Amino acid sequence: MGNTIEVFRAFLKLGLTSFGGPVAHLGYFREEFVARRHWLDDRAYADLVALAQFLPGPSSSQVGMGLGLMRAGFPGMLAAWTAFTLPSALILVAVAYGATALRGPIAEGVTHGLMIAAVAVVAQAVIQMARMLTPDMPRGLMAALAAIIVLLIPATVGQIGVLLAGGLIGFAFLKPGDLGRHVPLTSPLGRRAGAVLIAIFFALLVLLPALAAKGGAGLQLFDIFYRAGALVFGGGHVVLPLLETDLVPRGFISRDAFLAGYGAAQAVPGPLFTFSAYVGAALDQGPRGLTGAAICLAGMFASSFLLVPGVMPFWVRLSHLAGARAALMGVNAAVVGILAAALYTPVITAAIHGPADLALAAAAWAMLVMAKAPPWAVVIVCGAAGIVVS
Repeated sequence: MGNTIEVFRAFLKLGLTSFGGPVAHLGYFREEFVARRHWLDDRAYADLVALAQFLPGPSSSQVGMGLGLMRAGFPGMLAAWTAFTLPSALILVAVAYGATALRGPIAEGVTHGLMIAAVAVVAQAVIQMARMLTPDMPRGLMAALAAIIVLLIPATVGQIGVLLAGGLIGFAFLKPGDLGRHVPLTSPLGRRAGAVLIAIFFALLVLLPALAAKGGAGLQLFDIFYRAGALVFGGGHVVLPLLETDLVPRGFISRDAFLAGYGAAQAVPGPLFTFSAYVGAALDQGPRGLTGAAICLAGMFASSFLLVPGVMPFWVRLSHLAGARAALMGVNAAVVGILAAALYTPVITAAIHGPADLALAAAAWAMLVMAKAPPWAVVIVCGAAGIVVS
């Protein structure tokens, strides 16, 4: 076990430098906590990633919360979330107040360079996880098929479908064998406490709309963002239409302001779900400014604070059973396929537009793999080089 300060410092560095979206975040997390700090091994990390893929809400944030929970209990989970989320949330609140630092050709070049850095980071993570989690032909084929299916069916149903199929195939055909020096997932909570948190999650999902109908604008906003975090699979890009439908027609925020903030959210580190802080600060009615930002941000992540510690005790228990371990082997192979598909789109397709971009991505890869440079250094170099490349 570690301590809260250790967790906060580790995640603050990532909160300041983790550009590129949720798939890139998983690469940064693996490099920092598996390869460098050895908080857990690749198998346990893949189990945690698989859990986050199954849960609704911000997957990379939930992986970070799970890491903090394992390392230092509830204070560690809060520290991990705060350090990883607060930098981008504060930047987006500043944007809502009228900051213009993220606009113009120089900022666009920096953003493009950061996306190229994400290509190298994600590629390294996918290769390393593939070596550990798909070491044989059956699991390699499962990962390849999962990638193909997700590319052909990019909706959330494709990802959930391949995870379920991977688990069923693993349970039926794979042999878990000896785990060796595998460090399994741990949870400071028991299953009874986990069941209570899951019950609270569903209770809020049912009761909040009724309470919001009789309450003020603040409670209505919390309900809107709680439902968004609790019901959306697939990350921040999927939550956009849901929030726009709930907020714009009801006059909480204009469509232009909404889309401008969503564009700014692409250029900041950390989770895309911190876009909720921008919306809260830029509201046309109801609580706004820092108060509105705090309400919307809390609503967006509240379900994750219930689901991650609530489900983890059951996930940990399953990982110790032979049949469940075989199923997790299949799920982990599917996770490798999902990440490989995400490496192609949106990571590569969004970042690589020509030979110069490809050359910078190759240089970033060489820095990571050959020079053993830390990911944050690669991010800084690529951000500066992106101005020239663009």
